[in-house]
Amino acid sequence: MDADAVKAAAGRMADWLRETIPEDETLVVMGVHRRGVQLAEMIIEHLSNRARAVEGGTLDITLYRDDLMAIGPRPVVGETRLPSSGIDGHTVVIVDDVLFTGRTVRAALDELADFGRPSRTLLMVLVDRGGRELPIQADFAAETVDVPPGGWVEVTVPDIDGRLGVDLVEGQGGRDG
Repeated sequence: MDADAVKAAAGRMADWLRETIPEDETLVVMGVHRRGVQLAEMIIEHLSNRARAVEGGTLDITLYRDDLMAIGPRPVVGETRLPSSGIDGHTVVIVDDVLFTGRTVRAALDELADFGRPSRTLLMVLVDRGGRELPIQADFAAETVDVPPGGWVEVTVPDIDGRLGVDLVEGQGGRDG
């Protein structure tokens, strides 16, 4: 996906929220660090341009990961930022770049539970690549792809990578989650 395709996908995600969540529900869109934050910002902007009230926030799941010991003795912890109204009783949408094993989403749910109790929680991802290890599914995925063994999905965002896009990479390793 090039930059225009990613922007269009973020627009579809926002339109789905606008059609799905009643206007009288407080909508909170929370991006998962790192690349989910920029995607959430695109969705929030799209909703705001269409006069839909929405609050935003960020989730840093570093300390909630089940592989914390594997990432080293001094993990870099980012900011978790909640809206001023909190999350209790609101519809919270977790936004992430790639859904793979489900472990990132599990960590995000654990972190949310420490801050309150939403009326409901939804999951939106830019790319669902399958391969779940946990029984977690996206409520909305902009794209679903089959990834060959050893391959991965690489999402890039301007604030981190200098460009906006999605690439399917063949080979070993990767960073999608």
